[in-house]
Amino acid sequence: MKAIKSVLFVTLFLFAASAASEAQVNLKSLQKKVTTTSSTQSKTTESKTTGQAGQSTQASVTPSGNSSGKTFYVSIANGNNGNDGSKASPLKNIDKAIKISAPGDVINVAGGQYMGTLRIGFLETDKPLKIYGSWDESFTKQDIAAHPAVFQPDNESARTSRKALLKFTKDVAGTIIDHMVFDAGERNAYSPKDGIVEGVEGGRLLLPTEKPSTGNSTVGEPLLQFVSATTGGDVTIQNCVFVNGPSFALQAGHRSGKFTVKNNVFIANKMAAIEIFGTCASTGGPNTLALCGEVEIANNTILFSWSRLKDFLDMGYGVRIMTKCDYNVHHNIIGGSILSAIDHTRFNKNEWVKVDNNIFFVNKDKDMHYSPASNTRLRIDAGEFGDLDIASAKGNKNEIPKGLKVNKAYLEGYLSARYSEQVDYNPNSPANQWREIMGMNKQGTIKSQVTMFANKYPWKDALSLFGNVSGYGAQ
Repeated sequence: MKAIKSVLFVTLFLFAASAASEAQVNLKSLQKKVTTTSSTQSKTTESKTTGQAGQSTQASVTPSGNSSGKTFYVSIANGNNGNDGSKASPLKNIDKAIKISAPGDVINVAGGQYMGTLRIGFLETDKPLKIYGSWDESFTKQDIAAHPAVFQPDNESARTSRKALLKFTKDVAGTIIDHMVFDAGERNAYSPKDGIVEGVEGGRLLLPTEKPSTGNSTVGEPLLQFVSATTGGDVTIQNCVFVNGPSFALQAGHRSGKFTVKNNVFIANKMAAIEIFGTCASTGGPNTLALCGEVEIANNTILFSWSRLKDFLDMGYGVRIMTKCDYNVHHNIIGGSILSAIDHTRFNKNEWVKVDNNIFFVNKDKDMHYSPASNTRLRIDAGEFGDLDIASAKGNKNEIPKGLKVNKAYLEGYLSARYSEQVDYNPNSPANQWREIMGMNKQGTIKSQVTMFANKYPWKDALSLFGNVSGYGAQ
C-alpha cells in the first residue's frame, strides 16, 4: 500500500497593513511586487545614523580588562603575519591579529576573502576585541559594498576544523563586530541532485550527518557564537552580513550588560537568525527568572530563515526571544521565515519584551509564535500583536516592503518550495508476515524529497539589501 503525503508550505495568506481592513494575497502573486536583483550594487548607502553601513564611524565601548590601546591592521592582499601589524606593515590574517592583541584592542580589516592562517576555517578569542572590517587598502575608508571583508572558509577546512566561524569563549565586555561578512556557503555541503533551483548554485543544504559524494560534510555550527560561559558586558554587532549559516547566524549567551544587534543583514540561515539567551544565575528559588541584561535588535533585514530539517516542521525563526533578558525588537524587516518571524515560546516574562515598528511578510506560520502557558502555542499576525500582554507592541505591520532587492531565482525557489514523502509499507506482505511470526518488527520504506532547503544564497547579492527601505531594516 502506497500513501503519498505532500506538504506545500507556501500556501500562505498575507494581510496588508490597513486601518480599515486586511486583504488576503496569494504568494505566487508576490513576485511582481518585490523588486529583485541578481547582481551586487556597488553604491554605498550613506546615513546620518552612527554606525550604519557605508560609514567608518567606530562606536566607543569601554572593555573590561587592560587594553594596550593598540590598533592592528590586517590585509589579505598586502599583509604578512611576520609584520608588526601597523598600518604601514599590516598582518595577513585576522586570527594572527587576535592572537597578539590585548583585551579591548582594535583590529581593522581590509577588504578581501579570509579563511584563517593556513586556511584553518575559524576564528576564536577568549578576550573582548573591536573588529572593524571592509576598509580599503589605505585604511582610510570603510565600505562593505565597495570592498567587503569576508570571512569565508572553504569546504576543505571542514576536514580538520568543525567550529563556528567566529567564537567568543570567555571575556566579551566591550566587544564590537562591525562591517564584516560571515559566509558559510563555501564550507557547507550541498546536494548535487536534490532541491535544485534554476538560477541558484547547487542543491539543498546537506545536514552534518549526510556524507556528500565529494568533499566534506556540512559543519553544523553557528556563524557567530558567544558561548554560555562568557563573562558578560556590553557587546555590539553592527553593519555586518550573516549568510548561509547551517546552524544559527548569531547564537549568544548573555550574562550582563547590553547586547546590541543593529543594522545587519541575515539571509538564508538555518534554525534562527538571532538567538540570545540569558546565562546569569537565578537566585529567587524555583520557577523564578533573573534579569541578566538587555538585548536590542534594531534595523536588521532578516530573510529566508530555514527549518532545522528539510520537512519544514521544526525551527525556522527570524528572532528567538529566549529567557532572562529584556528584549527591544524594533524597526526590523523580517520575511520568508519557514515558521515565524519571532518566536516567543520560551516563557520569558512579557514585561521584558517590546516588539515595535517592524515589517513582517511571507512568514509561513504567522509572524509570531507565542506560548502564554505550558502546552499552548498561539500563532499571531502582526496586526494582532497589540492584543498581547507584553511591554510594548505598536507600529508593526504586515506588508511587502517596496524596493526590497532579493535574488530573483532564490525568491522563486522559496515561493515554490515543497516537501513530500512517499511511504511504501504493506503489513501483510510475505516478508512482514514472517517478521511477525518471528517476533520482529514489520518494515517499510520512506522516500522524501524537497524542492528547496537552505540552498546557497549569493553573498554578494546580500550586500544589496542595505538601504532598501527608509527607516526599516539595514540602512
